[in-house]
Amino acid sequence: MACTSLHNSLRQLVRDAGRSREIPSFLVPAFSQRWHVRHNATLVEAAPQSRIGRSPITIPPEVSLRFYDLPKTNSRSRNPDTASTVLEVTGPLGKMTVPLPPYLRTELDEDANKINLNVNDASERHQRSMWGTMRALIQNTISGVSEGHLCIIRMVGVGYRATIEETAITKTPAYPGQKFVNLKLGYAHPIEMPIPQGVKASVPQPTRILLEGCDKQVIKQFAAEIRVWRKPEPYKGKGIFVDGETIRLKAKKIK
Repeated sequence: MACTSLHNSLRQLVRDAGRSREIPSFLVPAFSQRWHVRHNATLVEAAPQSRIGRSPITIPPEVSLRFYDLPKTNSRSRNPDTASTVLEVTGPLGKMTVPLPPYLRTELDEDANKINLNVNDASERHQRSMWGTMRALIQNTISGVSEGHLCIIRMVGVGYRATIEETAITKTPAYPGQKFVNLKLGYAHPIEMPIPQGVKASVPQPTRILLEGCDKQVIKQFAAEIRVWRKPEPYKGKGIFVDGETIRLKAKKIK
């Protein structure tokens, strides 16, 4: 209650200062970080920032970026994220594209070999939330074409094992040379998962599956589809675990 009353008192002082266009001298240090003081100590709220979005992205020397505009369509879309520009990222492992919304501004610093991101209106909630999201997408794309992404799937259970097969009985290949992950998870029917294009799968151990590729989203989505067949259960700790996933065990049910 005391903290609430103190907070309300400070807010009242701020309102009074705004009406009189002056700030008491003892309140200037307390609000110097959150508020900008302009024009004879007028209290003006600072625009919010995104801690992740405002961080610059370092571009490796072997990666090249290219921006190009998308053709404008006659249809009017109400979606604010409709892409107007596309960022093409080329690296030693492949080429990927990232659609950019119209409110996102990019500044390429060729001297420092970095790219900075900003939005038109940081005070708008949607733009501020997508600021960090777009920064993460661009960072993952640059890392994917330069270093690649990994995903380790771990299977825990008696008789659980996986193999990579050239052909499948229950599935047909979607593209030439497509391979399949054959899972044995205690079911009476075979489980055959077609490997998406651009993803390399290997089995270093019978209970381990290693996924590699440029597109992190495709790798994680394929790992999630495999995990659905045996989700980790909390009593015996059996199931399919993705990367460093863990589960807290529960006590056994006593009847």
